[in-house]
This record gives sequence, structure tokens and C-alpha cells, in this order.
Amino acid sequence: MAEQKNQDLNQLLKIRRDKLAELQANGKDPFQITKFNQTHHSLEVKNLYEAHEAELLKDRTEPDVTGLDEEQAKEVQKNDYEERRSIMDASPIHVAIAGRMMFKRVMGKASFCNIQDLQGNIQVYVARDAIGADSYADFKKSDIGDIFGLEGFAFRTRTGEISIHAEKMTLLSKSLQILPEKFHGLTDTDMRYRQRYVDLIMNQESKNVFIKRSQVIKEIRNFLAGRDFMEVETPMLVSNAGGAAARPFETHYNALNEDVKLRISLELYLKRLIVGGLERVYEIGRVFRNEGVDTRHNPEFTLMELYQAYTDYEGMMELTESMFRYLAEKVCGSTKISYNGIEIDLGKPFERLTMNDAIKKYAGIDFDQVADDEAAKKLAAEHHIEYEERHKKGDIINLFFEEYCEKELIQPTFIMDHPIEISPLTKKKPSDPNKVERFELFINTWEMCNAYSELNDPIDQRERFKAQDALADAGDEEANHTDEDFLNALEIGMPPTGGIGYGIDRLVMLLTDSQAIRDVLLFPTMRSLDADKASSKSKNGTDSAQAAPVVEEKIDFSKVQIEPLFTDYVDFDTFSKSDFRAVKVKECVAVPKSKKLLQFTLDDGTGTDRTILSGIHAFYEPEELVGKTLIAITNLPPRAMMGIESCGMLLSAIHEEEGEEKLHLLMVDNHIPAGAKLY
Repeated sequence: MAEQKNQDLNQLLKIRRDKLAELQANGKDPFQITKFNQTHHSLEVKNLYEAHEAELLKDRTEPDVTGLDEEQAKEVQKNDYEERRSIMDASPIHVAIAGRMMFKRVMGKASFCNIQDLQGNIQVYVARDAIGADSYADFKKSDIGDIFGLEGFAFRTRTGEISIHAEKMTLLSKSLQILPEKFHGLTDTDMRYRQRYVDLIMNQESKNVFIKRSQVIKEIRNFLAGRDFMEVETPMLVSNAGGAAARPFETHYNALNEDVKLRISLELYLKRLIVGGLERVYEIGRVFRNEGVDTRHNPEFTLMELYQAYTDYEGMMELTESMFRYLAEKVCGSTKISYNGIEIDLGKPFERLTMNDAIKKYAGIDFDQVADDEAAKKLAAEHHIEYEERHKKGDIINLFFEEYCEKELIQPTFIMDHPIEISPLTKKKPSDPNKVERFELFINTWEMCNAYSELNDPIDQRERFKAQDALADAGDEEANHTDEDFLNALEIGMPPTGGIGYGIDRLVMLLTDSQAIRDVLLFPTMRSLDADKASSKSKNGTDSAQAAPVVEEKIDFSKVQIEPLFTDYVDFDTFSKSDFRAVKVKECVAVPKSKKLLQFTLDDGTGTDRTILSGIHAFYEPEELVGKTLIAITNLPPRAMMGIESCGMLLSAIHEEEGEEKLHLLMVDNHIPAGAKLY
């Protein structure tokens, strides 16, 4: 059946190419056309016609058909339509639009089609007598997906739809591929991300998201221009990727024979500009973090950072609140927005809580009364919060906040006064040197932005860099490193400064009610479809499987250590109580704030999604597991992990190799259906 489907598809594609060849043979090659004078878009035509109609027909009233039978009523309405039409046609609105044909209905000497452009779509009436017999014959041979330019005048059909009466049709580009079958949209999520151009054609909602994204960036610039900020650009390739806690991408600069990194933040260069006397600066630019992919994270994303001299984090709070309110009004038309059915009010004053007060409010623990690191770790153990031995009290406070507080912060809330241990670039609070003048804005449980009273003491900054170096030496891949040039800039002298940064992508998600970051990225990071085949290509571009015989991989198990086998027998009845099932991965994401856990959404054959968490992020990225068939134990009692109930266990094979743990998730043939039981 699949073979027959492919044959049918190939035949349809051949027909399209044959049509193109015929056009070219007749001197009508659409690809030779270089321009079309487009005067209007579809929505502009509709708005213009409605305004024109309202003016010309302002003295007319709807006919009264009360008391008339059906035939008489139809006749009255027909006459009224014809009179209205004659008035409008006597003063026509001539337009020229261009777009993709998404629908066509041929009816002898006249046809209808639907043309889609940037603003939407509009119906077009195409008559042989209006455009000429030759052009009409060519139009009848056209295909869905072809791009047309057309000239004509606007009118309203008898059914009330504003349309264009075509007087000239010009084929501007021939579509040689076939669009997805369903006119209402492209639903295959993977294809939507990989072939965004098809998604934009088939899903008006997707197009609207990206139009809004452009508006968001435009209005950010407008807002900051109104406050006298200067937009600047800083390097993407850097020797020291600092300014954030993240693992950078590394590359090599051949001309200088020097290893460099892609920036993870905009901060340190922008602060150099503050030192140089540019008192208000900002940048909107791409940053790169070598991390996993999930619903709210992409390895490359757009960041906005700004710095203002002679203010502090209180000034940044005022700016942030004003900016978010301004953006909602400009982009959404209201300060009240909806996300996932929940109303979020950006018009009210944003709540302000210190991090310790938030923990006290939602967890009932006052960390101001916790004496030291050991006492904090003891509390963490009592509350089943995972921590690392290197963690200090401030790190534990942050873990408590993530566990108990973030999920409660739906309405806009400023969380202030973070522990110094997690804020290496922030000025200390004069009243409490264990805390810093920092805030994060939370909306819809998400961290939307991060802001500081910037540290401008070079001596203090050097000590903090030393602490970060120590963390890096201890294995923290996200720690900052000492930046001597930045320290030199601080020694030159940086005025008191407030700074803020936030991810544009997450903001667009909020303002467009989008569920995943990939929905607001035109071309999100995806695993290459041929990634598993990459090694099969030789350097000269030929298929190595054809160039040389396949050599079976030799696997060296000589250094492998496995756990000893159990010596105790388990009776068959006990063993058979475990329910082993094949499950298919529908979705897989990294659990926020966890370096180990992946959250799987699984099809177990029951029709109800199953959630299982597994601590295997060190071995797999989420996206490479989507679509795989795995083995799970499905009748284990639910267990809460990072506030999420895990309903089962995925099976993996584990061994040690030269002291390092190795793990392989058990994957089976995709032909095995979801829910198949293992015996």
C-alpha cells in the first residue's frame, strides 16, 4: 500500500512538472517574471471595500420581506443585491494583489479560487470573458500552491463575501510540490518545526505568532528609545563566555589559531560600555548555551539586556513593570492577557517578595533563622531536596525556592534579594552582605527576567570570580571564569548601574499563548534527520557503503565491569506481578532545575498518557528519544520527583567502564505496538 501511495505521489509531481514544461514551451515561463506591482493585501481590500460601501450605501436600508412567501422574499433580496451591486460597480475599487492559491473550484466559463497572502486570504472570481480564453485555459490547469498576481475590482457576492473580480491573472511561480492534504492546517508537529515554510502556509495561527514576535521586538525598541537608550552590538565569538551560569559552545578560530566560545550572555561587554560613558545601552541578540532542549529552552535564543548608569535594581523594577505593561497594551491590546486559559493581569502593581519571604510564605521555613551551610543541608535532607556536597546555604535557599515557590507565582511577582552564592555579578545589600540587590520577575511560574544592582567594586568582583573558578575546578561546567579585561574595566571605574536581561522567546510565548519555545522560533534546533547516517558519508561526498565494504564494528568489552548477579531466587508468582510493557515516547523534556531528570510522556496502549521521570539526562538529550519504543514497568506506585508524579520505571542497562558509569536505555523494534506485554 505504501508503495502504491509513493507511486501515486510521484505521478502527481510529474504532472506538475509537465505543466511547467508546457508553459515554458509556450513562452509563459513563470520563473522569468521578476516583479509584480502589488497594491494591496487581502485584509486591506476588505477594509477598504467596507468603508467605501458604508459611504455609498449609507442611505439604503435592508428590504422588508415581512409577510412575503419564500419565492417573493428571494426575489426582493435578489433585486436589492443587484441594485447595491450596480451602485458599487459604478465606483469600483481597483486592486492588485498577489499570493498563493489555496483553493480552486472550476465551473465551466467561470471559477472561484482563494488567494492567501501575508494578511489572510480573499476569494477571487475568475471568468473567461474577463481575463480572456487563453488565460482562463491556463488558469484551469493551475494547481493548489501556485502563486498568482491578479488585478481586478472588489465586490460583495450574493452570500455577502467580499471578493475580487479578476480582470487579469498572472502566474508568478509554479508550485512543484504538493501541500499537505488538510486545508485547515498542518498538524504534524515535527514537520511544522522542520518545514516552517509549510507551517506558515497551512497555519494562519503560526503566521500570527511570528507577526506578533516582530511587533514585540519593534515595541521594545520603541519603549527604550523613549527612555533614551542606545542600541549597540557586541561580539558573539569570545575568549571568555561569562555573564551567566551556562555551558558554552566551543569552536576554533583558524585565522588566529585560537579556541573561542559562542557567547552565553551580553552582560560583560555592555558593562564595558557603561564604563566608557555610554550611560544607557541595550542589545537584542542571539546567545548560545550548550544545554538540552525542552518546552522552554533552546540552545540558541534571543536575549535582551540593558544597562543604565546611576540607578539600581529598584529603578530596574520600575522599568520592567512599565515595559511589560506597555508591551501587553501594544501587542495584545490589553494589560489583561490569557495563558492556557488563566487570566494574567499586567495592569495591577506587581507583587514584591524577597526570596526568603517567598520560601516562608509557601514552605513555612525562615532561612534568616538557619545558622549555616550544614543546617541548610540538614533541612534539605529532611525535605527530600537533592543537593550537591559543594552547595552552600545560598544554593540550598535557591533549591527550596525552586521546589516550593516557583509553581505558585502565576501573577507578576518580583522575587528580590537573592543569596550572594548564586549571584556572582551583583552588588551586596548594605544591610545584609549575605544577600544581593537582585530580582527575578516571575509570571505564569516562569522566570521572565533577571536584574541587578550591578557590582562595580573590582576587588569584590575579583573575589567572586575566584569563587567561580573554584566551582569550575570542582566540576561545575556552568561556572563563570575570571575575566581580566573586565576587571580592568571595573578598575577604570564603573558608576552605580542597574541592569536587566530577559529572553525574548519566553516573552513571546507568554504574549501569544504558545505552549512551547519551538512554537515561537522560526527555525528551532532539531536533531538532523540523517544524524545517524552522517558517518556513512566519506569526505568526498560519496556513500562510504558503496565505496568500501562494510566492516562490522568490533566492541571491546574487556574493560567492562558489571554488578554481581543476585544469588537469591525469586519465585515465579512474585516475578509475574511486575507488569512489563512496551511504551512509545510521545514527548520528552528536561525537568526544569534538574540536571539529571527527563520527563517522558508515554503511550502505554490505554489511550491515557503516562508520565515517567528518569534520571538519564547525562546520557540522552530529550529530542533524540521522541518516537522511540521503550520498556517500562507500569504497575509501580506513583512517586513524586521534583514535584511531578512518576508513574512507573523505564528499563536501562547499566555497567561501569574504567570507573565511569555507562547507561543504555532499552529500545525495541518500533513495530511492537504500545502496551504490548512482555512475558
